[in-house]
Amino acid sequence: MKMRIGHGYDAHRLVSDRRLVLGGVEIPFKKGLLGHSDADVLIHAIADAILGAAALGDIGCSFPDTDPKLLNADSVEILKKVVKAAEERGLRVGNIDATVVAQAPRLSPYIGKMRANIAAACNVEVSDVNVKATTEEHLGFTGAGDGIAAHAVCLLVNRE
Repeated sequence: MKMRIGHGYDAHRLVSDRRLVLGGVEIPFKKGLLGHSDADVLIHAIADAILGAAALGDIGCSFPDTDPKLLNADSVEILKKVVKAAEERGLRVGNIDATVVAQAPRLSPYIGKMRANIAAACNVEVSDVNVKATTEEHLGFTGAGDGIAAHAVCLLVNRE
């Protein structure tokens, strides 16, 4: 069985007057992430991990922030396209492990729905997707509440 591993990372600044979307879930919070799309850093990190494992570049190459069609785009839809591109190369998602780095808000109430959204977009079981949340104990830009970041790793395997 052929296996390929990819890593993804994304970060966006928190700003007023934007909704906060993580893992395809809108989370009530006083700020949202600034970006051309919905700025879902979790989905973007996962998409980059899949693209990396499939040797298909990165999310910025495939979905540039200069494309007016992507203005306020739903990142889950972008993830579905990334998964399809990997599948066209004979690969499927084996599993995903991701970490959101945010001082606030508390994300644990939303992680189940995030996992379900990601699993559905990636054509896998929820048990194949893990999402964690952590703080940086008030260190760095995430710790200061200036932004949110996410890391993801993905294992792709041959389609069967």
